[in-house]
Amino acid sequence: MVELEKEVLPLPPRYRFRDLLLGDWQSDDRVQVEFYVNENTFKERLKLFFIKNQRSSLRVRMFNFALKVLSCLLYIVRVLLDNPQEERQDWKLIIWVERPLPLWALQVLVAFISFSETMLLVYLSYKGNVWEQVLRVPFILEMISTVPFMITVILPSLRNLFIPVFLNCWLAKHALENMINDLHRAIQRTHSAMFNQVVILISTLVCLMFTCICGIQHLERAGNNLTLFHSLYFCVVTFSTVGFGDVTPQIWPSQLLVVIMIFVALIVLPIQFEQLAFLWMERQKSGGNYSRYRAQTEKHVVLCVSCLKIDLLMDFLNEFFAHPRLQDYYVVILCPAEMDVQVRRVLHVPLWALRVIYLQGSALKDQDLMRAKMDDAEACFILSNRFEVDRIAADHQTILRAWAVKDFAPNCPLYVQILKPENKFHVKFADHVVCEEEFKYAMLALNCVCPGTSTLITLLIHSSRGQEGGAGSADQWHRTYRRCSANEVHHIRLEESKFFGEYQGKSFTFASFHAHKKFGVCLIGVRRLDTTNILLNPGPCHIMGASDTCFYINISKEENSAFVRGQREPSWGVTGGDSRGVHPSIYHGLTRLPVHSIIASMGTVAIDLQDSSDSSPEGPTLSLPTMGDSADERRHSIAPVLELVDGVNNPTFDLLGEQSEDEGGEEGKCGLSHRWVKGYPPNSPYIGSSPALCHLLQEKMPFCCLRMDKACHHIPFEDARSYSFKNKLIIVSAEAAGNSLYNFIVPLRAYYRTRKELKPIVLLLESIPEADFLEAICWFPMVFYTVGSIENLDSLLRCGITFADTMVVFDKESSMIAEEDYMADAKTIVNVQTLFRLFPALSIITELTHPANMRFMQFKVKDHYSLALSKLEKKEREKGSNLVFMFRLPFAAGKVFSVSMLDTLLYQSFVKDYMISITRLLLGLDSMPGSGFLCAMKITEDDLWIRNYGRLYQKLCSSSGDIPIGVYRTEAHKLPVSESQVSITVEDYEDTRESREPLLSRTGAHRNSTCSEPISTSSHSSDHPLLRRKSMQWARRLSRKGGRGSNAAKGGPGSAAERISQQRLNLFRRSERQELNALVRTRMKHLGLSPTGFNGMTDQGNRLSYILINPSPDTRLELHDVVYLIRPDPLSLVPNQGSSRKCSAGLSESHRFDTQDSTHL
Repeated sequence: MVELEKEVLPLPPRYRFRDLLLGDWQSDDRVQVEFYVNENTFKERLKLFFIKNQRSSLRVRMFNFALKVLSCLLYIVRVLLDNPQEERQDWKLIIWVERPLPLWALQVLVAFISFSETMLLVYLSYKGNVWEQVLRVPFILEMISTVPFMITVILPSLRNLFIPVFLNCWLAKHALENMINDLHRAIQRTHSAMFNQVVILISTLVCLMFTCICGIQHLERAGNNLTLFHSLYFCVVTFSTVGFGDVTPQIWPSQLLVVIMIFVALIVLPIQFEQLAFLWMERQKSGGNYSRYRAQTEKHVVLCVSCLKIDLLMDFLNEFFAHPRLQDYYVVILCPAEMDVQVRRVLHVPLWALRVIYLQGSALKDQDLMRAKMDDAEACFILSNRFEVDRIAADHQTILRAWAVKDFAPNCPLYVQILKPENKFHVKFADHVVCEEEFKYAMLALNCVCPGTSTLITLLIHSSRGQEGGAGSADQWHRTYRRCSANEVHHIRLEESKFFGEYQGKSFTFASFHAHKKFGVCLIGVRRLDTTNILLNPGPCHIMGASDTCFYINISKEENSAFVRGQREPSWGVTGGDSRGVHPSIYHGLTRLPVHSIIASMGTVAIDLQDSSDSSPEGPTLSLPTMGDSADERRHSIAPVLELVDGVNNPTFDLLGEQSEDEGGEEGKCGLSHRWVKGYPPNSPYIGSSPALCHLLQEKMPFCCLRMDKACHHIPFEDARSYSFKNKLIIVSAEAAGNSLYNFIVPLRAYYRTRKELKPIVLLLESIPEADFLEAICWFPMVFYTVGSIENLDSLLRCGITFADTMVVFDKESSMIAEEDYMADAKTIVNVQTLFRLFPALSIITELTHPANMRFMQFKVKDHYSLALSKLEKKEREKGSNLVFMFRLPFAAGKVFSVSMLDTLLYQSFVKDYMISITRLLLGLDSMPGSGFLCAMKITEDDLWIRNYGRLYQKLCSSSGDIPIGVYRTEAHKLPVSESQVSITVEDYEDTRESREPLLSRTGAHRNSTCSEPISTSSHSSDHPLLRRKSMQWARRLSRKGGRGSNAAKGGPGSAAERISQQRLNLFRRSERQELNALVRTRMKHLGLSPTGFNGMTDQGNRLSYILINPSPDTRLELHDVVYLIRPDPLSLVPNQGSSRKCSAGLSESHRFDTQDSTHL
């Protein structure tokens, strides 16, 4: 303090003068204050050491426990050394014992130490009431076992006096309880209450037995002179209620002691067992702990959820344990809610009982994270509760859980599921993040321009072996669809691969085509060693390197595949000189040519191969024979895929302008003068959205012009018909305009789409959107909104549903919670079913909360085919399949989607860390320079000469560099006729002069379970089942005959009664279809809308669609097949298809095939 005072500077003069005026100049009033002076006393220091400090107190408790155990051991030694000689009953033997001098000295020393410690603790714990300390049971027992020994020091004649030292066992039990409590405080690790209660119960049993053994042995010194072993035998037999009777107490004091001990046991033990049972039940609810020894020797992952449903649990377990290398992992579930009955029943199944551990606790508590051994976990999955009423609040809970886990275990990989895209940037630190609404809206947007995208992605992110449905399925499409659904995305380094190792130094398209031709695998992307960016189809300019990681689609990964070369010849090629009478191989011509060596010569290789194919001795195998004597007869051919590209030019893709065929645009039709440009959207509705190059307006649309059902001073239109759109509408039904709808618009306005194929988007919202959302969408062309509900027919008609091609119905957030499980979709299902009945030509894509409810989509009574699919689904559920709903017709066709199907994407990322990146690239959520994009093309009649999928693969790779990954096929299936399909319909059909051909002859042969009928939704008579057409003709003739008979009976048509009866008959004969059409037309007239162009008679009930992922090369192409393609990035360099390889026939054919009716995604 002296040094501190020397360092203090003198006060300024003004302060000295003020102090002088105040009279405080004579003395220094600064006072040094010392804190916590009460702890400096000797008593407080002792209390700090013996009681307050956890570690020192623990040491004191352990010493006290050891001291009591030592006193009990000394008593046992004294009993073993004692040997009374009197055989007669002598009560003096109960009072006096033999105690050797060294043993007495040790017992006196132990007693003195115990007494001193007890008195010191009484002094330190004294709080004003001495009787509170004196009358405590431990204090009384301590006095009984220590004070007599100190008296024997003063009175040597009492040295052999009996002292009940064995009562120290109860003091040892008390010290053990205190020691456990101090142990928990010292090491900050809380054992379960179950552990404490078990320790107390065991110590109570030991103390009871030890007290009874020692008491009976001592009292029987005056009787049978029992040894300790005989006393132990007697106590065990007595307390176990066996009672042999060979050893019994002989004198009344020992008999009284037995009675007392039995009463004590009957009182104390039931209380202990009751507490133990209660804690056991509580432990069953909370789940206990995950063993640290198991955490250090076994691998485990932690699943953190706020509410665990049986569907979520089974999806996670089936997908997680579907991978062979995860079979030895444990799954620890950390959930704050109590385990429900269904989850408990599942976790008792032996398959999961040994691999799944349920812990009730919160991820925000370090104790619960410690119970789950989060710091030793291989990964932590944090899932949001999508059934929460407030989805933003559910995201906030997920964010806090992620922060808590990252704070507790910084090295534990995090896999986070978030609901709202605006909350995604809070968990950017996580290793993998899946934003539910971001994926959902982008996926359903692509479904509008490419059918079945949602089913394609769902099948790719689910693990399957293609064994669903059974091998003996009667339907051909079941077997094909099942086999192709087993394809997944795998990866391997090129230098380690047998699939792609031989293509090192070759172009990407060359490697992809020949790997598919030789092994049936589809190479879709690569990743360089020096970068983490995945490139989907980088194009023919990309040269494969040895260190490249190849991503391919196949049923199993290469490491689990066996290569048998001799098995391919019977089906892939023809060995021998004459191929007549044998099915021609699809790659016969190319297989016989030394492709791998010839293509190395640059220049005119493609032309030479095309010319040589016509002069083959066995005839052309890549082109069709001459088709008649047509004037424009020619042979089609396919150029081989080049190993290397000899030159590249800058692409002619114009970022600022449009092609000449797009100059017309839609501006004049819509009454707008805005020009279209390409650029990045200036306003993003949330933080973290990936920038995407899109079609934009040069000047943003005024907010008043965005509303379609209300006119403004800029646009006088009030309905969709007035805009005269060239393309049909896409209507989106949503509860509110959330930020996620932005991800629905961006893929449909991508830069690689031409203006002619852009479809207007109409948002049907139940409330007026906020200004922030309008500011984000006002830059996109042909995006409008209306206010209404899907339940209101007038709202649907105002938004132009009669001019729509596709309608997307998103699930309402407010209806996701229902009192009964699976009832959350009731409102959506009924509304969509109404839409199906009112507008059967409309393609409706529906989002459901529960995948199990998709069986109610397009529900038909007494539909035997749907009943058969329902039985098949039940069998798959019993087998534990990951895709029990895959054979449901709405799912196979991509007409229904549940966001829970995306959960497996996060689970699969634990094994395949690239799956989220690849899925985002496929959906257009991310755009990587040089990476391709997903698109689709439709097979027309001009393309059927290609014949099969393998030749299509070669055609695409050699012409445009596209990589096909699958086929969307639609078949006219002979479904069993249901009761609702034979209703008599007599409206809008006047083709009664139709030839009376048999039904089977008009239907045609069902080749390869497919039909070449178009999948267009236009209302043409050829689109309808012939059965209904025949029934309508029959009904029409019947009505005419009935009319003539009534006219003859009544004597003329002028009778009023006849007119009334005829009107009544017409009303009775009206079908349900007629009534629905009349209702729609009436409402359109009432709203001032023209009903022309509306025809609700289109029926597609006998059509089914499904997806074939990476089909075999010999799969035949059918008319109107939609082929999924991964097209190279137009902004990157593309190979020059110019002068060096120009051939009039081949190049013109290639250009025609590339620019034909194709739909970009």
